[in-house]
Amino acid sequence: MKNKLNLSLLAILVAGASVISGCKKDGTPTEEPPKTDSNESLADAFFDKVSYKGAFGSTDWTASWTNFTPKVTVYAEATETLQGTIDANRTLDATKVYKLVGFVYIKDGVTLTIPAGTVIRGDKDSKATLVVTRGAKLIAEGTAAKPIVFTSNQAVGSRAPGDWGGIIVLGKSTNNIPGGTGLIEGGLTLPEGNHGGTVAADNSGILKYVRVEFPGIAYATNNEINGITFGSVGSGTTVDYVQVSYSGDDSFEWFGGTVNAKHLVSIANVDDVFDFDNGFSGKLQFLVAQRDPALADQAGQSNGIESDNSEKVFDSSPRTRPVISNLTLIGPGSVAVDAKHEYANLWRRGSKMILANSIFIGFKFGIDIRDKETGDALTDGTSLIKNNIYQSFTAGKDVVADGATPSFASSDILKTYLTGKGNTIIDEAAAAALLNAPFSLTAPNFTVKSGSSAATGASF
Repeated sequence: MKNKLNLSLLAILVAGASVISGCKKDGTPTEEPPKTDSNESLADAFFDKVSYKGAFGSTDWTASWTNFTPKVTVYAEATETLQGTIDANRTLDATKVYKLVGFVYIKDGVTLTIPAGTVIRGDKDSKATLVVTRGAKLIAEGTAAKPIVFTSNQAVGSRAPGDWGGIIVLGKSTNNIPGGTGLIEGGLTLPEGNHGGTVAADNSGILKYVRVEFPGIAYATNNEINGITFGSVGSGTTVDYVQVSYSGDDSFEWFGGTVNAKHLVSIANVDDVFDFDNGFSGKLQFLVAQRDPALADQAGQSNGIESDNSEKVFDSSPRTRPVISNLTLIGPGSVAVDAKHEYANLWRRGSKMILANSIFIGFKFGIDIRDKETGDALTDGTSLIKNNIYQSFTAGKDVVADGATPSFASSDILKTYLTGKGNTIIDEAAAAALLNAPFSLTAPNFTVKSGSSAATGASF
């Protein structure tokens, strides 16, 4: 009984120390809010509480609306052109096929509605790009039976990553860009390319049951357009059941913002799959991506997750801190792999994260925690990496702690942290027992095998 009392007293003292962190000049203690318990983020009602790790249990939610062979899919020829500025509310006609030409801007206060089943073909020569400017809305709500398709206007046999621009959504939510607003990448100009503000719940519309094929054109050197770019997009926006295929740059990139998303699919993109920057803090669940061993970024490196807080000021606020559960990332494997494929996860430049219940297999390298500010967030509890499965092929590169000033003194110490949080590092044979057919490039099956160790063990 006495020991229990002493432990209780110690707990009270520790709790008090976490709240009282300093003194004013007159000696009065100053109070700071206690640090957020990272597990509380996963307990949020947004997350479906499932037992399995990765994006799938035994049910394949990609069935019927996705397309894993868009290079050979025949689409009807365009019958109408969509170009210029959309400055009045407009609803497209699903019986028509649209050719998207040049930069098409949906203006502030205007809503573009795209009905289920509509096909829009992006023009290559004009670098066709659909831009949802701040204050505008895109309502693109397909169904599993009738997804909305954005694809290349090139013919079968001629389609390739970067045939057209992609979709850029700009909002009024928060970021850590100096001054609170910034110009999005991809060749846009002010004021149409501006994003950012203070409206965390800003609503830019709906993207649901949407496919985006062959986007990601390079507008200029080091100024590419992604498959879908989110610039300070708010949590009032709905993003669910969206596939990006054969993007010439990242499949999905977030610059700041608070938008949440579920059921995202990426196949065969060139650069990073999921890229986070400038204070993004949304919640993400049920994501799956598959790398093509022949496709990688020749100007840089291709990673599964690449996350930065700020390129120059690593501790700028708000911090990048995606909250992710149930992600399956399938690497390029080990046969005929482009040398530019690298990490399953690269967390750097002060990025925080909550990453749980996920699978990363088939990568050249595993996880890299780079820079002091990034690692410090793990040790102080404001970041959390738990209950994930990793498999990579390069000895000594399964877990990496680096940067100009690493937080973890060695990769072994970081590995001890990871294994202490329920993360497992497995070999190729063990990875082969997890999922049904994750490496098939034309008919993948990412569901768990019978008896798979990924079928249980998720924790929220």
